[in-house]
Amino acid sequence: MSDTLVKICGLSSPETLLAAVSAGADMAGFVFFEKSPRHIDLETARTLGALGSGRIRKVALTVDATDDALQAVIDNLEPDLLQLHGRETPARVAAVKACFGLPVIKAIGVATAEDVAAAQSYEDVADILLFDAKPAPGAAVPGGAGVAFDWDLLRNISAANWMLSGGLDAENVREALRHTNAPAVDVSSGVERERGVKDAGKIAKFLLEVRVFDGLLR
Repeated sequence: MSDTLVKICGLSSPETLLAAVSAGADMAGFVFFEKSPRHIDLETARTLGALGSGRIRKVALTVDATDDALQAVIDNLEPDLLQLHGRETPARVAAVKACFGLPVIKAIGVATAEDVAAAQSYEDVADILLFDAKPAPGAAVPGGAGVAFDWDLLRNISAANWMLSGGLDAENVREALRHTNAPAVDVSSGVERERGVKDAGKIAKFLLEVRVFDGLLR
């Protein structure tokens, strides 16, 4: 069995990006959504994009972004993948892929079995489905709240490539992996020392717990 893919999302400084690289993370996520405490501007994106190139796969997270906004992000970060974390329809996901030629991760908010079933409409257009806790009605941001959902809802996932997100941290990630057999995990608030600020030690601990789990499966 291959190692679990790990994405550290919401990185915003050279120090924490390098911490993710050093710990062995597979993907680094960068948030382009002004309402998020993890939002970075395009100048920061250029700096972090250059630093991460060749070291880690870079993911640009946007929320219902226009083509022009996506192009600006791509020009500055030079990401390897795009993550669409809003209410983008399957048709919009397909259009983004066709326009920019990059693999797409589509985030799916989950609260009920119906939410998981609805995700099937994205399987043919998104390269990876990311299952995250569904935000409360009226929430300012669509993710990164550190809230888990009922993992039992993912027991019969049909998608080949998917990620588990929502409320993960070093204390529960092994349990989450045992419960779901997720091929990939995504963490943001679970490796922060305060909201929006990553902690190098927590990043390293999270990766260690995942790799211990991987080792137990061998």
